[in-house]
Amino acid sequence: MADEIDYKIHGNEMQLVEIGLDKGETVKAEAGAMMFMGDGIKMETSTGGGILKGLKRAFSGEGFFITSFTQTGKGKGSVAFGAPYPGKIVPIDLSEEGGSFLCQKDSFLCAADGTDVTIAFSKRIGAGLFGGEGFILQRLHGDGLAFVHAGGTVLKKELAQGETLRVDTGCLVAFSESIDYDIQLVGGFKNALFGGEGMILATVKGPGKVYLQSLPFSRLADRIAAAIGSGESNRGESGGISGIGEAALGGILGGDRKF
Repeated sequence: MADEIDYKIHGNEMQLVEIGLDKGETVKAEAGAMMFMGDGIKMETSTGGGILKGLKRAFSGEGFFITSFTQTGKGKGSVAFGAPYPGKIVPIDLSEEGGSFLCQKDSFLCAADGTDVTIAFSKRIGAGLFGGEGFILQRLHGDGLAFVHAGGTVLKKELAQGETLRVDTGCLVAFSESIDYDIQLVGGFKNALFGGEGMILATVKGPGKVYLQSLPFSRLADRIAAAIGSGESNRGESGGISGIGEAALGGILGGDRKF
């Protein structure tokens, strides 16, 4: 049974979650996610249950090691974890979700002790072979609180029985086990070639809960790379490295910020 932890999410665009722990309670997180911790918190890094568990976690997009934070002092202690890039932190109560929830690789941030993070391959061959980010999913399993990070703005959709959404594969963050997930080719030659959305869309069919993100990390990385490349081509006019930085910031914060 997972530890019952308290939490508070701080911030807007670049959030952090602060976890309150009573004596003996533990929260575990992806290595490197910790922002600060109280004096009574003991930190321990391990594979989280042997080499096999570490390998499974690494294959699903997380680190081989996981870090546990336990309150060993008197009273209540706290530890905070920061989001890796602009977006929102989404709390998921696994006890209300049938004991498990699926999410995209790299989205797991932290969870109460007693929660397992494992691989969840797509049930459909098509989704596995052509689903892009959706090839390997993570399964959060347990009965406590888990926290995932999503880029940009987060939209929560409650799909009724048979209700279907077609989503960019990178924009699909997490969904219930009851959701039927597959991929679908974009119809029309011009749409596939010039539409700018890629040739593959994820199809999710209810009933169940779906979380969507407006800013997948892959999209953010592409924009930064494009802005830096543009800065390099104009290096002579902009003054070397400072010109690259100005072009990159201009592309991200200026006319390209609609992403």
